[in-house]
Amino acid sequence: MEHVYDTLSPWYRLLDPPEAHAEEAAVYEAALLGVIGSTPARPALLELGAGAGGNALHLKARFDCTLSDLSPGMLALSRELNPECRHVEGDMRTLRLGETFDALLVHDAVCYMTTEADLQRAIETAYAHTACGGAAVFAPDDYADTFEEHTELIEGADGERALRVIEWAWDPDPADTTIRVEYAYVMRERDEVQTAHETHTLGLFSREAWTRLLEGAGYAVSTTERWVDGVLYDRVFVCRKP
Repeated sequence: MEHVYDTLSPWYRLLDPPEAHAEEAAVYEAALLGVIGSTPARPALLELGAGAGGNALHLKARFDCTLSDLSPGMLALSRELNPECRHVEGDMRTLRLGETFDALLVHDAVCYMTTEADLQRAIETAYAHTACGGAAVFAPDDYADTFEEHTELIEGADGERALRVIEWAWDPDPADTTIRVEYAYVMRERDEVQTAHETHTLGLFSREAWTRLLEGAGYAVSTTERWVDGVLYDRVFVCRKP
């Protein structure tokens, strides 16, 4: 288990504040409603890999949300933020709730699928939970077609606590389907400072691979623009189950 989702979870809100998800969530809401329309008035939505609930905070006004994640620590944070939403612990590769939803959202947690076989299983889980005529949005962080090594400084503060994080994404072997993301944390509470480092291994797939797997599962596939901080970040997949 990565520390940020476990032992460092009390610091997570400084790393990823819920309000930062508003712009993205608006893109996902518009894309999903563009497929399913306005009936029912409050569509049922399942988010696979919902994390700490940042997307749901903005989507729950329009959708009845069921939020699934593998991490108990992240689900606990999401329950604090979204107490009215249903929460389910589960792996997006194997989860089967025995019900379908009008809308599916699979955000950046899908990046932990590091092989095509695992990615296919996650897509099959989404498809199994999508109602006929329903919509699914898949929003990975990166694509093999456009990935470049990059570094980001993340800053957060809350009263007597402050956080600085260096996020460094790089590709040790361009021939495989993974990248590494290094996180170096400096955390200050009052006058005490602690540091931590962790490595996340993430999947990296081409748009062709994504499209092939989504269509292979049975979805009709299109894309839409994703805007972050007022800048066009990339395009995400918008799917319809016939």
